Amino acid sequence: MSLETFDVDLPHGIRLACRAQGPREAPVLVFLHGFPEAAFIWDEVGAMLAGRFRCVAPNLRGYPGSSSPAEVEAYRAKHLVRDIAALIEHLGAPVAALVAHDWGGAVAWNLAAQQPALIERLVIVNSPHPGTFLRELQHNPAQQRASAYMNFLCRPDAQDLLAENDFARLWPFFTSMGAGADGHGWLTEAVKDQYRAAWRHGLTGPLNYYRASPLRPAQGQADAIHGLRFDDAQVRVERPTLVIWGEGDMALPPSLLDGLEHWVPRLELLRVPGATHWIVHEQPGLVAEAIAGFVPD
Repeated sequence: MSLETFDVDLPHGIRLACRAQGPREAPVLVFLHGFPEAAFIWDEVGAMLAGRFRCVAPNLRGYPGSSSPAEVEAYRAKHLVRDIAALIEHLGAPVAALVAHDWGGAVAWNLAAQQPALIERLVIVNSPHPGTFLRELQHNPAQQRASAYMNFLCRPDAQDLLAENDFARLWPFFTSMGAGADGHGWLTEAVKDQYRAAWRHGLTGPLNYYRASPLRPAQGQADAIHGLRFDDAQVRVERPTLVIWGEGDMALPPSLLDGLEHWVPRLELLRVPGATHWIVHEQPGLVAEAIAGFVPD
């Protein structure tokens, strides 16, 4: 199935660069990437599902080819959700499923809670629900240590530091979050070149996701995380939800799954031993098979 690329101009002035596979008349799956990724991470999964679905993966706001507002405030959750809601309306709501990893998952959890009519199902891959993430960041020292890197990414010079020496500080993101059952064999030179091409478009937009969010480990008593609270209704997801979790994720350990059913009553959980945060790269076949089994024709 051939890969298409195109831009979608949203009504509120944002443009999203998209990749798509599968027939236009098929049920739509929308795929959201995380950091430091881009839409290409879904190419293999999309190719496996393109016989049944129209698979559309946008580059999120701030990523290559998509609009990259300069202001940090423009990367707050409400703006990111608005982008994907408008994209889904453009594609034809409701879509069969919204599938998301890492930061894309943060957007997807919020959209599913706030605008459930836009999606029929939700699939989350190693991305914490805001309720469990807030709990762990406030009360679990292990999660606070695991997420400490987020504060580095908020530094005003982070984009310059990360770009130095062929992105020498970025490559360890793929290894420090754990090794899958096959090590890091997926990180081939061809895949590295895809990442380099994305990162050379600039890292300021992607880093602004971290700068705009209060969900990061506290560094002092005045930090916003101390006073942050979510009403259950704000973050409750009623749509059928599949969570796929690589249990070897060093930044997002499986403790983030504890109590998830409190906010996600129609939950199916697939724990994957021997997989890490980068399960989409490590085991695309498993991810595609899980999605195919969860989303009806």
